[in-house]
Amino acid sequence: MRYAIKGLGLSAALSAVLLAGAAGAAATASAAPAAPEGAGGLYAPSALVLTVGKGEDPATATVERAVVLNCSPAPGGDHPAPEQACAELRSVDGEFASLIEDGGDRFCPMVWDPVTVTADGVWDGRRISYSHTFPNSCVLAGATDRVFVF
Repeated sequence: MRYAIKGLGLSAALSAVLLAGAAGAAATASAAPAAPEGAGGLYAPSALVLTVGKGEDPATATVERAVVLNCSPAPGGDHPAPEQACAELRSVDGEFASLIEDGGDRFCPMVWDPVTVTADGVWDGRRISYSHTFPNSCVLAGATDRVFVF
């Protein structure tokens, strides 16, 4: 093929390459599977990346742990308890600030060793970017339930 293109000239060679590419794309497009009939309607996506990191600024905190949490159409991802975490988020309509509790009866040392949690992604079709800094990991454990436990 190298010799045939060399003799054709630049515009003819470019046309030949484009035509070959278009033919390949058409063959690939026709081989794509069709959507199954009777499939459910579209779901608003709910997929989040959750992190826990050391430091007080979300932009500079050293990420220690990170998971993906998918809630719609079905709970999943690599979060250890996606069903419980999604149920918790549904109970507050994806408002992460509503998940943070005062810590209850938990006694924690008064040590400043900041831990920052973040959530970035989409909840029911709307963009989410949330972060919160706790004084230390003990306070984090007392203030959150399932979403940031991983």
